[in-house]
Amino acid sequence: MGTILILANSSGGLYDFRNELLVRLLEHHRVVISLPDQTKVKELREEGCEIIETPINRRGVNPKEDLKLLIAYRKLMKSIKPDMVITYTIKPNIYGGFACRMTKVPYITTITGLGGAFDKKGLFLKMIVHMYRAGLKKAECIFFQNDENRRIFEGYRIAGKKERRVNGSGVNLQRHYFEAYPGEGKTTFLFVGRVMKERGILEYLEAAVRLHQEDVEFAILGYCDEDYQEMLDEYAQKGIISQWGFHTEVHPYLAKANVIVVASFHEGMSNALIEAAATGRPVIASDISGCKEAFEEGVTGFGFTPGNADDLIRAMEKFLALSKEEQAHMGKAAREKMECEFDRKSVIDAYISEINEQLLYHS
Repeated sequence: MGTILILANSSGGLYDFRNELLVRLLEHHRVVISLPDQTKVKELREEGCEIIETPINRRGVNPKEDLKLLIAYRKLMKSIKPDMVITYTIKPNIYGGFACRMTKVPYITTITGLGGAFDKKGLFLKMIVHMYRAGLKKAECIFFQNDENRRIFEGYRIAGKKERRVNGSGVNLQRHYFEAYPGEGKTTFLFVGRVMKERGILEYLEAAVRLHQEDVEFAILGYCDEDYQEMLDEYAQKGIISQWGFHTEVHPYLAKANVIVVASFHEGMSNALIEAAATGRPVIASDISGCKEAFEEGVTGFGFTPGNADDLIRAMEKFLALSKEEQAHMGKAAREKMECEFDRKSVIDAYISEINEQLLYHS
């Protein structure tokens, strides 16, 4: 029985999208998880995981805080002595990678998305590239969730010892089961995700203003990650949007909607999109890597140019022009695509095979 240490920046994300992997690992290993929050810690502990709280500033670059994170990770390596480390998201990937290199512990990394880091220029971009190169250089395997992220890394000569491509975290088809399509009545567009500029909230709000009508609802599901709450409250008071709040269990809300909107500027692989599709809902999604792999234009949804409200409105109008029967058919096709291509079981199998191979090699 070996010890697996997992470094992540969100207990909710780890539990919601990767819990099946944890359950599989717990069958044969001690699993220790480093996390900065308490959202799903109770559930993780009940399954048998050991939790260590490690503060992370998820946004921005603060050298003092980041150095503290590196020191904390290095202490973890020395005290726990893991046989393997698995890292998710930017800071655990980079600083966890540094710590693993310092302590000579094998590690596997997952690129869950690049955010806007590689859109920067000048010194900041050079710094990010250098940190990724150094942090991932000795990774036994880098898992990518879309081909564009992989191409960006290749272009900047960021590489580990090997790489693999998976369809995001996959979707649990039992948890997100097919739901009958809503019948006649108003059409509900549902924005799913953190309320922030890079998630396309401004374009969504503009579309809500311009397409506002009695038989169309514009709902928002997610917490406010930037300073938009006052604007949301004002729009809700005017009846332009509905605020459905933040919920750890999203399935019932996906089922209530006619179509889910994912307007992000960047994605590794959009969990909101694949969960919506698994529920049997069409999607309107940014035409970017991390979204476009998970829908088929005109078959399971419509794409649009991120950051472009006019193009989002065009896609929404195309959807509104469909009959309810056509919309429902699109939702069924979305479910079928998830069953064929995005079953989480296949993603978990890829990780387990890689972890077992590396543990055997390093034993």
